[in-house]
Amino acid sequence: MKSNTVAELLKKDAKSQDIEIKGWVRTFRANRFIALNDGSTLQNIQCVVDFEKTDEAILKRITTGAAVHIKGQLIESQGKGQNVEIAVLSINILGDSDPETYPIQPKKHSFEFLRENAHLRTRTNTFSAVMRLRSSLSFAIHKYFNENGFYYMHTPIITGSDAEGAGEMFRVSNLDAKNPPLNEDGSVNFKEDFFGKETNLTVSGQLEAETFAMSLGKVYTFGPTFRAENSNTSRHLAEFWMIEPEVAFMDLAGNMDLAEDFMKSVLKYVLDNNREDLEFLEQRLLDEEKTKPQAERSEMSLIEKINFVVDNNFKRVSYTEAIDILKNSKPNKKKQFNYIIEQWGADLQSEHERFLVEKHFKCPVILFDYPANIKAFYMRLNEDGKTVRAMDILFPGIGEMVGGSQREERLDVLKAKMKALDIDEEELWWYLDLRKYGTAVHSGFGLGFERLVMFATGMGNIRDVIPYPRTPQNAEF
Repeated sequence: MKSNTVAELLKKDAKSQDIEIKGWVRTFRANRFIALNDGSTLQNIQCVVDFEKTDEAILKRITTGAAVHIKGQLIESQGKGQNVEIAVLSINILGDSDPETYPIQPKKHSFEFLRENAHLRTRTNTFSAVMRLRSSLSFAIHKYFNENGFYYMHTPIITGSDAEGAGEMFRVSNLDAKNPPLNEDGSVNFKEDFFGKETNLTVSGQLEAETFAMSLGKVYTFGPTFRAENSNTSRHLAEFWMIEPEVAFMDLAGNMDLAEDFMKSVLKYVLDNNREDLEFLEQRLLDEEKTKPQAERSEMSLIEKINFVVDNNFKRVSYTEAIDILKNSKPNKKKQFNYIIEQWGADLQSEHERFLVEKHFKCPVILFDYPANIKAFYMRLNEDGKTVRAMDILFPGIGEMVGGSQREERLDVLKAKMKALDIDEEELWWYLDLRKYGTAVHSGFGLGFERLVMFATGMGNIRDVIPYPRTPQNAEF
């Protein structure tokens, strides 16, 4: 007989049909009622044991966390809360279970405690809901690009280039750490390293993706990226996932169109397919909000925030216009911002971005034409010589969600920008070749996947939307 999932059985009619199911015990009450979950849904299914016909030794082994194989009949539920339940005919305990040491007991646990038990935390309702949503968002991303003519490519994880120019990268080497080969000047001789040069874990697949866009037209990457920032904030990870589409013959306006359509599509997918999980996480967030001071509470519920993005046209505003709005805003004049906007050229903070979205325009915002000196070298320089064709998409509650640009396709301009920033042409000779052989306007953007999952789940810490977070002094599991 085929084993059923909890999600399947809860949708069936009660017809006294024989069924099989496997899962984990959430609770076991009165030596009779098992709440069983298998991860297929937020809900448990009640399994009713006839304790008079069940071996006492087996009853003692039915504890929270135990894996069981149940055969029985699906019948109409005698209690409230669900339409069907299982009358247990036989139960088999799979493997061992130690009720004395099992950490995920049926009670409220702090997120800090659950991070310390990340291998088991998805057995809780919150984390099972988060990870199902993460899976759905991932599928929706691939679905969108596949349906819109993009090719999926895998960019290198080990790289010799720093796409962002940040310099905060993890080195990859097989040299003897205690006694590396040295040059005459005392520096490490990386020519004797495995790859014959200094290499690192990638911070972005964008530059390599551009090479494929200039032959395949429309491509995207979706893979792990790494930053060696010694930051312990709720928004930073050392290892995270990035989505990076690149499109040939597309300018900044087309890039904004693509990004807006993409974001609306993937969020609509989870609204349509993960309603149960979203409603649970929304209620969790509402309960959490009640513990905060009134001034710190969100004005929108989780589902309202997602609909806010899906249902509204994104307002397109130049950086210069945004600076004027912020300079003249009440919180800036009353010095309520932590970072006061005084002049053009300021790097906007989350508080500024959220003001524009939540208070001023009351819709998602796309800022464009940023100052060149606060953006990356590969962004196309505008005719004014001081701004670049960059764009950021701002969401409620979180600020910047997407960052992108029209790429600099002019060889002479790109070389000049690299020289000004002391970026070695020889390291990126292949990237410069794209501007020599069939150069054309092209654009793309990057989306940090965990930031999207945070937005869609309402979770406040990025460590809680990735299975095993990598942060400073932490590489457990």
